[in-house]
Amino acid sequence: MSNPHHPPAVGVLDQGPELTFPPGFLWGAATAAYQIEGAATEGGRTPSIWDTFSHTEGRVVAGHTGDVACDHYHRMPDDVRLMAEMGLKSYRFSVAWPRVQPNGSGPANQQGLDFYGRLVDELLGHGIEPWLTLYHWDLPQPLEDAGGWPARDTAARFADYAQLVADALGDRVKYWTTLNEPWCSAFLGYGSGAHAPGRSDGADAVRAGHHLMLGHGLAVQALRASRPQAQLGITVNLYPVTPATDAPADVDAARRIDGLANRFFLDPVLRGSYPADLTADLREVTDFGHVHDGDLAVISSPLDLVGINYYSRHVVAAPVEGAEPEPYWRAPSCWPGSEDVRFVTRGVPVTDMDWEIDAPGLVETLRRVHEEYTDLPLYVTENGSAFVDAVVDGRVDDVDRLAYFDAHLRAAHEAISAGVPLRGYFAWSLMDNFEWAWGYTKRFGMIWIDYDTQARIPKSSARWYAEVIRRNGLAAQ
Repeated sequence: MSNPHHPPAVGVLDQGPELTFPPGFLWGAATAAYQIEGAATEGGRTPSIWDTFSHTEGRVVAGHTGDVACDHYHRMPDDVRLMAEMGLKSYRFSVAWPRVQPNGSGPANQQGLDFYGRLVDELLGHGIEPWLTLYHWDLPQPLEDAGGWPARDTAARFADYAQLVADALGDRVKYWTTLNEPWCSAFLGYGSGAHAPGRSDGADAVRAGHHLMLGHGLAVQALRASRPQAQLGITVNLYPVTPATDAPADVDAARRIDGLANRFFLDPVLRGSYPADLTADLREVTDFGHVHDGDLAVISSPLDLVGINYYSRHVVAAPVEGAEPEPYWRAPSCWPGSEDVRFVTRGVPVTDMDWEIDAPGLVETLRRVHEEYTDLPLYVTENGSAFVDAVVDGRVDDVDRLAYFDAHLRAAHEAISAGVPLRGYFAWSLMDNFEWAWGYTKRFGMIWIDYDTQARIPKSSARWYAEVIRRNGLAAQ
């Protein structure tokens, strides 16, 4: 769809001494409400599934919770000032559903809307484009108590909530993302149970995935009707999936995981259908009776953009007898219908999350989405790395993170040179934060957070990224 808000299409980029990105390329950073805001019981906010989960003994490392997090709720103006000093062109944030609509239904909480109104005004006042995500994993607890995302009604409640936010902020916010990483919400939350809400049922996970996408489609329709100038999209976390060998069993293992990790969401949203091989794989998990006539037409409502979160690659194989147990995020419960798949570690460098560093995989992912699915503008809405950081003489010299960003931005540039309509990049994350079930033990931020004092220290990666933004490109290697 043609749209005047997008930067013009670009061809092959300048291949001179610097790697220059297209004019108008949107440089940003991303966060999520529960991970940074704190103020968990202030301003009319009520518990989300992550409040309940983190306050349940044994669920989160060291009993950490998001009650205070980075105290962004109180320190927002100073945080926006730091964004401006970095030169960010856009800031991707999420709205906390239980802060805006505490019961998950009914009228809006004006105090909650006012906070996001102040945030949007602060961003615009510093020349930073707001990029609003409606759902980043913080379902109001009353909706979870009523069945959560496996319940069809939650999709309708999400569309109502989206309308409340659009009514309040749609005059000032151009870019809207409905969902962030529905795979995580569905398969980690309802499949493995390792993250909120902590339920373990393969059929529930599949139903949750469908209803998340249905909620997305209903929200897109509501927003399109009331805010026709809004730029609407969804953010999915995608992975290149590679068989460990050319053996047929390994190739089939890759097909299965690609189906659950990527095509489960890409095909309904961008093609209006589920892949036949995926539904066959899941026949023993569910009969897909939760998919009603007309659902896929709603789910595939036209979009203006697609957001892609990229971190790593999956390498998979058929099982072998006596193999070591998989880490939770690769455990069979995360992959219903694929219990006979084994994830392979290749011995390449990893981040502090034990995720393999694979910058070429970003090129593969972006090219695949563009070449197989859509001509829509694409945005890297998350990309980043956790490493063990330390403050030394008042500085945090995070050279590994800087190198990670550099490699992945070179990959992004390569994708654009190959014809991918990539229009922006959001680093994950602006600041260290509550990293879900790992609590505060993993640091992804470009800004160091001292959780005892809430002091902020821009790391070396923040200064480096500011220079990338200033020059709209990378120095030659």
